[in-house]
Amino acid sequence: MKEGCGIAGIALEEGDAALPLFYALYALQHRGQESAGIAVHSSEDEGGARAGNIPLIKGMGFVYEVFSPQRLASLRGNIGIGHVRYSTTGASRVENAEPLVVNYHKGQIAIAHNGNLVNTAELKKELQREGRIFHSDTDTEVIAHLLAKELVRHDPIEAVKVMMRKVVGSYALVIMLDNLLMAIRDPLGIKPLCFGTLNDGRGYIIASESSAIDTVGGDLIRDVRPGEVLLINCSPRADRRVESYQLYRGTSPAFCVFEYIYFARPDSVLDGKLVYDVRLKIGERLAEEHGIEADIVSPVPDSGITFAIGYAKRSGLDYMEGFIKNRYVGRTFIMPEDSSRDTAVRLKLNVVRRNVEGKRVVLVDDSIVRGTTSRRIVSFLKNRGAKEVHLRIGSPPIIAPCYLGINTPTRAELLASKRDIDAICNFLNADSIGYLSLQGLIDSVGMGMNNLCLGCLNEQYPVEIPGEVCVARQLKLSHF
Repeated sequence: MKEGCGIAGIALEEGDAALPLFYALYALQHRGQESAGIAVHSSEDEGGARAGNIPLIKGMGFVYEVFSPQRLASLRGNIGIGHVRYSTTGASRVENAEPLVVNYHKGQIAIAHNGNLVNTAELKKELQREGRIFHSDTDTEVIAHLLAKELVRHDPIEAVKVMMRKVVGSYALVIMLDNLLMAIRDPLGIKPLCFGTLNDGRGYIIASESSAIDTVGGDLIRDVRPGEVLLINCSPRADRRVESYQLYRGTSPAFCVFEYIYFARPDSVLDGKLVYDVRLKIGERLAEEHGIEADIVSPVPDSGITFAIGYAKRSGLDYMEGFIKNRYVGRTFIMPEDSSRDTAVRLKLNVVRRNVEGKRVVLVDDSIVRGTTSRRIVSFLKNRGAKEVHLRIGSPPIIAPCYLGINTPTRAELLASKRDIDAICNFLNADSIGYLSLQGLIDSVGMGMNNLCLGCLNEQYPVEIPGEVCVARQLKLSHF
């Protein structure tokens, strides 16, 4: 499973935003490795008037591959937004890299998006009938054109309100509009977004995760609330630096549960919960639900580490690394032959033979999607002398696709979609397998079932998706 994107925005009273944005994107690199980009804007040019064009640099690859010191130095402006991408809507090509910049009647809009709309096709057709021209195949450009259209008739807040009324799905957005940095979170809060201060309160930062704020030496203030819009103005003549508008409210949020299971960094705080603490509780609950006689507990690095620590703590078994990860391997190799795929896995993970030989191993991971990698990992342990391998998984079985910002396979490709536990265990060649129960997951996160999006685990989605069961949260317009 791959996350869609990571986003960041910075507004400073003085100085350039590009370098701290570069560091923030580095901290969010786990959320997307296909492309990276930064766009900046100066609140004033030398004559005191609005700056014109928005300088933008983006490209395919990791953050460090896209931005050299020279390229960063060319991005001069005290307001900026940045993006790292893994495609969920749109192909992996530079035209779809973000931020996107579009023209509107007063100038330009720059936008970066994390999430996925489920009504992109119909919105795009409507806009094309009106004469709008698209240069990418992303849902982000649809959002940008909707905003540009409404800004002809409305002020920024009213334009955002109209846009939010039309789009369906998940979205966390950072937008540059004239001298403003805007942060928008969808009414269900499906994707994370938080904000904080920089430079002793003389600047502000918006980011997908609090770990990015920590990386640039900032202080977390709070999460952007579901349905909230923040306007941040660091112009010297601004009366108020941050304005908050609660445009929509849901009867309850629908935070993506896989942020806590896998996507977010363990040192991030999402909607008041430290991810590390959640994963530790998941490991402890796994030991309670699926304890077994064994010799050691070992994680699949890095995704299973915190779960395995919790499992070992609760079970009383020794925690020991059965694999060492090669941290200098870049992108996953796509190799056609099975033997080559085995080599690709071994490039990343090598078995510590002396730690597992003759041992009954509890192997802990966060989730299983197709099962092909898990099957190879189990085989590696047994080929290196492990006596038994008992898989313990920190999530319930994934039985359905995600339509809201995670790149998941179809039902036919999901290991657990049509198989029972015994068939899954046989396919993986494990001696036993134990998935965390849905209630165990909900208890570990500590938010209640009605506050989480669990669609990939129980086939019940928080928004209308054709052909799927919807447990839609009622939304209402807020007055401000």
